[in-house]
Amino acid sequence: MIEERYELAAGRIREMRTEETVRSPFREYFREMAGFVGMLDEVRTKIADGTYQEQGIQKLAEWNRRLYQDILPDAYETSYANPSYAVQELGEGYGQILSFLYTELRGAVAYVFEQKTEYLDILYELLIEIYNLFEEETPKDEKLEQIRDHIYWYASDYCDVFAADRIREQIDPEKSFAADIIMNSDLKDLRYLYRYGEYISENELRTARHLDGLPEDVIQKMADVYTEGYREGFVKAGKDLSKKGVVEIRYVLGFERVIRRAIENFAKMGLKPVVNRSAVSVLTKREHLKNGYYGAIANKQFDYDHRSDQALFLDKKFVERKLEVIQTTYEHNREQAGKVAGPACIDMFGEEPFTPVQKEEVIRLTKKQEELQLQFYSRQSQIINQYIRGDERSFTIVAYPVPEIGERYEEIFDDIIRINTLDAKTYERVQQALIDALDQGEYVHILGGCGNRTDLKVHLHELKDPKKETVFENCTADVNIPVGEVFTSPVLEGTEGTLHVSKVYLNELQYRDLEISFADGMITDYNCGNFEKETENKEYIFDNILHKHPSLPLGEFAIGTNTAAYVAAKKYGIEEKMPILIAEKMGPHFAVGDTCYSWSEDVRVYNPDGKEIIAKDNAVSVLRKEDVSKAYYQCHTDITIPYEELKRIAVITKEGREIVLLSDGRFVLPGTEILNEPLKNEGK
Repeated sequence: MIEERYELAAGRIREMRTEETVRSPFREYFREMAGFVGMLDEVRTKIADGTYQEQGIQKLAEWNRRLYQDILPDAYETSYANPSYAVQELGEGYGQILSFLYTELRGAVAYVFEQKTEYLDILYELLIEIYNLFEEETPKDEKLEQIRDHIYWYASDYCDVFAADRIREQIDPEKSFAADIIMNSDLKDLRYLYRYGEYISENELRTARHLDGLPEDVIQKMADVYTEGYREGFVKAGKDLSKKGVVEIRYVLGFERVIRRAIENFAKMGLKPVVNRSAVSVLTKREHLKNGYYGAIANKQFDYDHRSDQALFLDKKFVERKLEVIQTTYEHNREQAGKVAGPACIDMFGEEPFTPVQKEEVIRLTKKQEELQLQFYSRQSQIINQYIRGDERSFTIVAYPVPEIGERYEEIFDDIIRINTLDAKTYERVQQALIDALDQGEYVHILGGCGNRTDLKVHLHELKDPKKETVFENCTADVNIPVGEVFTSPVLEGTEGTLHVSKVYLNELQYRDLEISFADGMITDYNCGNFEKETENKEYIFDNILHKHPSLPLGEFAIGTNTAAYVAAKKYGIEEKMPILIAEKMGPHFAVGDTCYSWSEDVRVYNPDGKEIIAKDNAVSVLRKEDVSKAYYQCHTDITIPYEELKRIAVITKEGREIVLLSDGRFVLPGTEILNEPLKNEGK
């Protein structure tokens, strides 16, 4: 029946290419959509009969570009996927909706490669339904309402397919499309990269070539750092990994040689991999963010333009419907969900920093929809924690550069391997000296210099038994690789002042002259210098740092100690391209949102010296004991001040005594001087 539906739908869409039943300019739009579907049908046929896989790499590259060419930057200005162009050609109202329809239809690329024929049926039938509406002569307002109705019922009716399958793909290792490619391909034959259906750029190809040229012991070392960090996360937190059976692997294509070795390492721990694609449907995506494996991002502006497409159908009834699907799916797969140990991530960095163009034509959430979306994310996280308990799971994350980072890519890559494998014991001793000083403080005063306007007081938890308790965690390269930070959850009351950084790159978006004000640990104001209009700057931060929350708490304060990473970034001129994972170790950083211990605050955690870390809660997270919906924000964004923008970091005791940790970008506390050694070679 699924195949019959497909043939009927594909056949009907083929007819659109020559029909005259829809008036211009919509006729041209639907003909282009029909042409896109025709191309997908051709690829589907070739995959089914095996001829696609047999093609040479040049031919596969041509096919890959054809599948994504309409959204690549050089074609995007005249693509219906671009809301601005769609509105220009099709008119206000129609343009936004039909641009959304095309964007949703583009998810069919992934479904073709994964042979999800039912998904193709659903999408193609939606296209036909909308096309049929344009064959009828009805007033614009009435037709727009009809189109919205069809989209709403598409979202509501098929939520149980898309959302439920998405959950199963994240917990069930038998859903093994990507894992099969990783484990069973000849990784020296780079044609394997074109089997995923993701966009493949020179970054993925050159990454795979570079890894193929590395000695086996280096690949094994990279895999070992990644998997040992994961295992150590469980050991350090006192969580029982033996109860688990599944690890969720997230990475960017090109890294398969390391991932294969990692899967073998995880198998020795009793863990099977789930490797699920980053979501491609509006029904399962979270804005423009990536969560899973993916290839090159064909066009970040395209993703950003469609980050709020859910506004077309998001209402209370839909939210309740989707939450019901999520709850039911987890309940039906309760045993399997309980085996999930958490994600293990390999991130990539080095692309040109991206600042999006703010467009008037894009679909936006209303204030009411923003509130509904926040309620949904809150309830969803509660459901997930019910079946994949936060106090039983962990994670790890490590990052490597892409070739786009510059001409010295191979040299940078080797340096990052070195940084990711620094001696944790050395840092453990030095960081303990910092912690011993910090534990004496009532608050920490951070003061910017060299044009940095930071002037912030961070209030610390009080120790009842300093011989057995500590405020800061000594981070030694387990869940967060590389080594190099001490961190805490601040006391919100009394935490106040201004955080400023001249330039920072967060979640693939660049911010210039970012400034955030705090009172009692909560954000009270914010701005940046990305756009001419202040309203656009505030909206940018509200959408992408506050994630549409009216305010966020300061969930973490940390001091990064990885001066080796800092010097490497300066050496290659890649400071603004460093991922937050490494950048947060290159100076003090401040996370807005949830604490580092969200959903596992009651798990007892100890530093290597045996002291228990007691600063895991704040005045917001503790609300979980009364109303869990008020305790978490489902976001945690780290913002780092680089050493060169620091005037001073000092611990202030109850008696008013000042213990200076850093002065003019250098560590001055006795026992930490070794951290300045790499800084002596800065610029060399």
